[in-house]
Amino acid sequence: MSLSTMIPGAIATPRTYVNEVLALVKAKNPAEKEFHQAVQEVLESLIPALERHPEYISHKILERVTEPERLLMFRVPWFDDKGEIQVNRGFRIEMNSAIGPYKGGLRFHPSVNLGILKFLAFEQVFKNSLTTLPMGGGKGGSDFDPKGKSDNEVMRFCQSFMTELQRHIGPDTDVPAGDIGVGGREIGFLFGQYKRLRNEFTGVLTGKGLNWGGSLIRPEATGYGCVYFAEEMLKTVKQTLEGKVCLVSGSGNVSQYTIEKLLDLGAKPIACSDSNGIIHDPAGIDREKLAYILDLKNTKRGRISDYAEKFKTAKYIPVDPKLDHNPLWDIKADCAFPSATQNEINAKDAKNLIKNGCKVVSEGANMPSTLEATNLFLEAGVLYGPAKAANAGGVATSGLEMAQNSARLAWTREEVDHRLHNIMIAIHKNCFETAEKYGKPGNLVVGANIGGFLKIADSMLDQGLV
Repeated sequence: MSLSTMIPGAIATPRTYVNEVLALVKAKNPAEKEFHQAVQEVLESLIPALERHPEYISHKILERVTEPERLLMFRVPWFDDKGEIQVNRGFRIEMNSAIGPYKGGLRFHPSVNLGILKFLAFEQVFKNSLTTLPMGGGKGGSDFDPKGKSDNEVMRFCQSFMTELQRHIGPDTDVPAGDIGVGGREIGFLFGQYKRLRNEFTGVLTGKGLNWGGSLIRPEATGYGCVYFAEEMLKTVKQTLEGKVCLVSGSGNVSQYTIEKLLDLGAKPIACSDSNGIIHDPAGIDREKLAYILDLKNTKRGRISDYAEKFKTAKYIPVDPKLDHNPLWDIKADCAFPSATQNEINAKDAKNLIKNGCKVVSEGANMPSTLEATNLFLEAGVLYGPAKAANAGGVATSGLEMAQNSARLAWTREEVDHRLHNIMIAIHKNCFETAEKYGKPGNLVVGANIGGFLKIADSMLDQGLV
């Protein structure tokens, strides 16, 4: 029996309460290590807020916020180009709708499972709260791998996936977007099938094409926002990105536009990667080289190793799965923008970054740093922007796309970028001031978690036991 239930009506101390909820989450969700990690990182940082707000304990807000409101799992049968039947799993986690309709991406990747999607949905709840926009949190996807598939195979899969998902989503219910493996092509196929089945032209997905309800800046938003957040962190120490040497992992959508915005602000990106290897270009990735990466990845769907063959200033480092660290994070630089996937920076990587003088880490991917790495960054005084704050620009601009769809309007590129920039400034201000208010100055992890949580918790209290 837990301490908080030994005496009727007793309220546990915040630390005891957090430990009890963590134990409960691990017991109820065995083998979902990514979900455990995300919950632990958030809950432990909420202790100062729980000390000031015991009503969150008595109303069991943490038990409720760590449990999905709805969890959907379904089979996705489809024909490949040989006429053979393939079967994948589809998922949608509708995590929390206290402040708005569920909002979050779809991920198509072989690694997709319930634990990964729960961690992503849980993070999404707090991230969406920070954006200042009325959006709840959700996430979904499939273990389908679009790599190596023809356009027709991807279309048939997307149509089968949406045939089931369409029962559960809508512009005022749940609005999915893209994520790893789901870009403009996939969103197009998904939207077409939704419209065909429902006979509705609504803003049910974000990341749409500009000709059919999409928003300018949406493809660029996560990368741009991540750089804007780094810019705000540097302002607190009276510095800018001008002349800073930067590492960017990944070479997909987030990485591409992180590099573009770094160039806009006078920084020098020197690295990017994919699942096969790393490009280190000491001369810098300029606009000509970035254009090559965009064509290579978005049109030719090639591998980043081709970059080293095209540009002789670059060195290609193939991935070695036996290594206990990522060589990308052992390149000397001022700033790091992890933009590939979860847990790509471990403790050894963090130590290498710190040793080589890295002063800024702004996370473009979702939970790219392990708990140990995060703690090392904070202890070393690195300006550390956690994912739920630093990469919120993507979902923020999805929210702006939803607003344009609802009003049947299309804003200019400059207006959307201006709104995005202001949202990222507001997110940083909220995180920075919340960290100071709760006795953790400079700790943007605490600031982001508490800042996002308070809005959700108060909304849940207002709406009763639902």
